[in-house]
Amino acid sequence: MKFFYTDVGSRQAGDVVEVTLSSVANVRLMDTLNFNNYKKGMKHIYTGGLARQSPIRLTVPTVGHWHVAIDINGIQGSSGLKAGVKVVSA
Repeated sequence: MKFFYTDVGSRQAGDVVEVTLSSVANVRLMDTLNFNNYKKGMKHIYTGGLARQSPIRLTVPTVGHWHVAIDINGIQGSSGLKAGVKVVSA
């Protein structure tokens, strides 16, 4: 599985991660355990989902180390995806 990945580091609950997209994509904000499961194709828990508009803002739910994965798996017509990730509040 191909995906864009950004490690947003250690974050506090309530921090906001902003993701900008050039087209529709799946956006997942996950802790380290769930990100490792995602990479293995296993069940994982995340904040986010199908993003139809940009930017999308995701709120970190708990204190911890966080990762953002962006993919176009199962989405027609989204080739050439460009994405950016930044923490907008800390």
